[in-house]
Amino acid sequence: MSDYTERRTRQPLFACTWSRSTADASGSTRVVPDGCADVLWHQETGRLFVAGPDTRAHVGEQHRGLLVGVRFKPGLAPAGLGVPSSEIRDLRVDLDLLWPGDRVRRLADALAVAASPAAVLADAVAAGGFSWDRSVPGLVAAVRRGERVSEVAASLGLTERQVHRRCLAAFGYGPKVLQRVLRFDAALRMVREGGSLAAVAYSVGYSDQAHFSREVRALAGVSVSALL
Repeated sequence: MSDYTERRTRQPLFACTWSRSTADASGSTRVVPDGCADVLWHQETGRLFVAGPDTRAHVGEQHRGLLVGVRFKPGLAPAGLGVPSSEIRDLRVDLDLLWPGDRVRRLADALAVAASPAAVLADAVAAGGFSWDRSVPGLVAAVRRGERVSEVAASLGLTERQVHRRCLAAFGYGPKVLQRVLRFDAALRMVREGGSLAAVAYSVGYSDQAHFSREVRALAGVSVSALL
């Protein structure tokens, strides 16, 4: 059994902080693409690592004990990690491969004694002060609206090639993949909130329910019913 909780955070880089407490490590977890990257801390081992932006489902071993994470808003991982998202796409990477080892050790020591590990982790990651592309929020908004790459480029005063390069750095993949991932994530959230497959498929821009089902299998690796 796992107890999963998400919380809002005052840090503008993050969509949320979260924690999951798992008593049994015999199973596996399936993490599906959502346009985000996470920094995670496993209390039992003290490991700090990064889950990069995914283009497909990531199936891994279940972590026994407490797992704490901060989830970047789409495109903002470089501001906290200091590396382009394309370097960590579809990967799980120890944080000391991205940050100086002494900084990671200090953070691990602080987390081990923290009353609120999620808050400590969020503050530490947000304190990096790395530069990031200020056009990202507008780019995300345009992609969520379903605009074509040419329209996105025009609205930002960029060429399509520049948009593609910026997407690779910020999100780990190009604008067309980003659009697929964000649409899939929005649809999945709506279905989990009780929306019917047909209504959700129509509202987020799939051609029909079958199209939605194909995208779920392509991005999550299982059928809609199995994923839910």
